[in-house]
This record gives sequence, C-alpha cells and structure tokens, in this order.
Amino acid sequence: MRLDDVPAVAAIDRESFPLPWSESSFRHDLTANPAAHLIVAEDASGGVRRIAGYAGYWLVVDEAHLSTLAVAPAWRRRGVGEHLLRHAMDLAARQGAGMMTLEVRVSNVAARTLYRKLGFRVVGRRRQYYKDNLEDAILMTREPLHHG
Repeated sequence: MRLDDVPAVAAIDRESFPLPWSESSFRHDLTANPAAHLIVAEDASGGVRRIAGYAGYWLVVDEAHLSTLAVAPAWRRRGVGEHLLRHAMDLAARQGAGMMTLEVRVSNVAARTLYRKLGFRVVGRRRQYYKDNLEDAILMTREPLHHG
C-alpha cells in the first residue's frame, strides 16, 4: 500500500465496517508503525488503477495479527479477500511469523467461512468486543502459518 492509496482504502473501510479506521490510522500504520504491513489488491483494467481491497497485519516477533481486511463492494464474492489473506499469510511467514491471529464479529459469517477455509480455527471469544453494538468477537488462529 502507498500513501496515495489511503483515501480509496479508507472509503472501502467505511463501506465495510460500522467502526471504520480513519485515514490518519492508515497513514500512521504506513509511516510510523514498524510492526504494520499493509497490502492492496488492484484492478488496473481500462488503464485506471483502482483499489479492489486491502489487508493489514502487525508482526510482533514470530506472531502476525490480521488487523484489517476488506474488499470493495463491487469486488466481493470474486476471490479478492482470499487472495489478499493468502498473500498476507505468505508475506508474514516469509518474515518469520509462525502463526497468525485475528478477531472477527460473530455475525460476519462470510469472513469466518473464509478464515476456516484457509485453516484458521476458533480459539476463544472476546465478550462485547465491538463498541458499536457490544457484539462478541471470535478469536481465530492459524498455526503453523507456512504451507506444507
């Protein structure tokens, strides 16, 4: 992800989540958080570069934490989220991560299905984690992170 991607990424975030990140949060992770790694999926058809989705993870020692993942509405159900997550997992593994963790809303069935498909398993629950509606978060992990 580049700094000039931030407005488009923040717009996708606003379309995707009740509690979106601010543009300044994305900029901070890009410029001032050495643990943060942000990637985008691009659509360059028609000669115009558009952001189809993005993912971010924080790498601390040998553990990666998926901090965010979203796909623009026009690109959902087309494999973009899976592509982004696989790429983030591969990058994190190459950087020495042995596992990846994440939180996901109980109600986000599509995301939970994707995470299970890619080998994540439920390891816990955070009660009333989301501040907008006090929804629980499901904790999931994938370990080992590497393939094979």
